[in-house]
Amino acid sequence: MLRIILGLDSDFRGHVARPPEARIGMVFQEPRLLPWRSVEQNVRLAAPDVTEAKLSELFRILELEAHRSHFPGELSLGLARRVALARAFAVEPDLLVLDEPLASLDDALAGRLRDEIATLVASRPVMTLLVTHSLDDAVRLGDRLFFLSPRPARIVAEVPIGIPRDRRDEAEIAAIKAGLAQRTQGDRTERDVS
Repeated sequence: MLRIILGLDSDFRGHVARPPEARIGMVFQEPRLLPWRSVEQNVRLAAPDVTEAKLSELFRILELEAHRSHFPGELSLGLARRVALARAFAVEPDLLVLDEPLASLDDALAGRLRDEIATLVASRPVMTLLVTHSLDDAVRLGDRLFFLSPRPARIVAEVPIGIPRDRRDEAEIAAIKAGLAQRTQGDRTERDVS
């Protein structure tokens, strides 16, 4: 489905309505950084016209300031994911696609990176599509959740979350997750949450 949305796969029936000039920022499951380029060069490759002020702001929010001249082989997975996020936001996207951006990270690091994603998304109006298997990530970052069936993927449930992200405390998050678990309790098929 992501390949279709991104315009990488045209072998499907149907139509994707997206303005051709729309800028897309993409964060893949793996950071996909060029190993022979520095952190700054990897970000500038996607956004050659990014201003120094914008780049500095992204690096400050994502805690990358001390790593500008480092190469991907010198970075932890968490730092590499931050670089991938900086690269995606540097293009000032109209659509941000996040494919499992917090997968394989420990809980503490995933929590910090989740907060950084929320800060970046709140700083600029951008439509965001988060693909995750983590209900916690979906509830903390999402406004609407779509539950998908196994392949071929079909939407089996759509759940809007009425509480704004910045007002969701731990009790409200737990209540949302409990409500979702109750709502989907009868269905034992594995689902993706988007």
